[in-house]
Order: sequence, then C-alpha cells, then structure tokens
Amino acid sequence: MPFRLNAPRVLVVDDNVLNIELVKFVIGNEACLIESAPDAAQAMLSIQAFRPDLILTDIQMPGMNGLELTRRIKADPATRHIVVLAFTAYAMKGDEDRMREAGCDGYVSKPIDVETFSREVLSYLGAERRPAGHPP
Repeated sequence: MPFRLNAPRVLVVDDNVLNIELVKFVIGNEACLIESAPDAAQAMLSIQAFRPDLILTDIQMPGMNGLELTRRIKADPATRHIVVLAFTAYAMKGDEDRMREAGCDGYVSKPIDVETFSREVLSYLGAERRPAGHPP
C-alpha cells in the first residue's frame, strides 16, 4: 500500500520485541506510521515527538505499567485526545473496568488474530482515518 501523508500514527508500547514486530507487520500493511517504545517512560518521550493518533500499550511492563501511562496521557490536555488501547493478555473479569477507569478507550487481546487485528485497531480511529477498503 502506498505511503499517505495523512496516514494514522500508531505508537506501540510493549517490552516484548516480538509483539512489537508482529504489530508492525500486521498494521504496517495498512499504510500506518508506526513507532514503538519498550516501556512507559520511553513512550512519554515518543508521544511528544511522534504525536500518535493511537497508542497500543501493554499493561504489564517493568516500571510504570500501561494503566499508569494511560492515566498520565488522559490527564494531560495536550494528549488526552489520543486513543489509547490496552494491548494485553490479561482480559479477566473486571479487567476491562480497570482499563476503562484508567482512561483506556478499549482493549485488544493478545495473542492477536492477524485476520481481524488491523480492522479492530483502526476502527477506533473513525471512518475518516481508516484506510480505503476497510469498513467499520
């Protein structure tokens, strides 16, 4: 797919390099601009420079976890508009409520389904940002 100037910007925050590479491979085929950060502290720096439209954040990370990262993003008027999706294998009963309370706009379960992952993630960006040919 050709590069687009208005391509959605996605920041993947995960301490597992394989998860990052898989997301880059699957979503990268949708003409998104993708950056990654290995932890929440680096993500905070990347947000300022990269200005993502959407952040996929792991919940269980060393140091600051993904829920605290989300709280900080949503508490800042300069970044609260960014869509934040929890990207986690921990989707037990009650976990979605904790994610929502922290400010997550939704969550995507690991392991990902490569057939539906791009559509699911990009659906959070709205129709005006979705690549052509991808219905909601």
